[in-house]
Amino acid sequence: MMKTSGPKPLEAHLQDTAKVLSEALPYMRRFAGQTMVIKYGGHAMGDEHLANEFARDVVLIKQVGINPIVVHGGGPQIGAMLERLKIKSEFIDGLRVTDQATVEVVEMVLAGSINKQVVTAINGAGGTGIGLSGKDGRLIEARKLRRSVRDPGSNIEKLLDLGFVGEPTRVNPEILRTLQNSNIIPVVAPVGVGDHGETYNINADTAAGAIAAAMGASKLLMLTDVAGVLNKEKHLIPTLTTKEALVLMGDGTISGGMIPKLETCLDAVRGGVQAAHILDGRIPHVLLLELFTAHGVGTMIERTP
Repeated sequence: MMKTSGPKPLEAHLQDTAKVLSEALPYMRRFAGQTMVIKYGGHAMGDEHLANEFARDVVLIKQVGINPIVVHGGGPQIGAMLERLKIKSEFIDGLRVTDQATVEVVEMVLAGSINKQVVTAINGAGGTGIGLSGKDGRLIEARKLRRSVRDPGSNIEKLLDLGFVGEPTRVNPEILRTLQNSNIIPVVAPVGVGDHGETYNINADTAAGAIAAAMGASKLLMLTDVAGVLNKEKHLIPTLTTKEALVLMGDGTISGGMIPKLETCLDAVRGGVQAAHILDGRIPHVLLLELFTAHGVGTMIERTP
């Protein structure tokens, strides 16, 4: 009896590749012409291989007609530079206290070395990356972030002075809108400008959410070092409405560092963004998996109907 052989390994691989491209077509057509803001940070940014894959994926997203805007963080790199310069730094509620000496380092690292690394990677992948900070064209106008803490003994509320840590008051999207009709991919460092030209260090998640809302983006894609939002059994929750998210934060299911990320997503969605996604940036090609496959990955937050 003659044996029939299946496809050769290379042939099978090519068939799988063709199938993936074919399945991606409806999503490419659906999202063509739309703006998506990508918050880039965490492990995906620190791993050279993942960083190169991220750059290639962003270039591909631009090539199929979507308008990506990358907003990057850089906390570990800032910390390393402060240590090299022997500048002491402390954190309160997860935010770096930023005095005058520290904010100069923050701006140098975020708007300088890190921003240009991301731009260089995108250009190396065949795209046209252009680096910006929130100070360029007064893209992100900011004010001093005010936080308070209640003393457990006296129950007196005390204002914290975080120095030059800011929060966006206004995003001026004209410069980004001008770039939309070009082949340019904007890469934004989360540094804001105050009323008198002062520099503010802005949380990258917060900056990305504010830009997404101001641009009327269809999606805010936040790369993190976790799988997404988990339920009490530590299983991934694929989709959440704004109402469901508030319930889970209220009953303690969502806690710790996930709360500010989820609050950023909720603010963006309330501000007009169609959906916000919390994705695991450690997964290779996570952006493509989310955008161009039927099931996606991570957690998607949608407006409550």
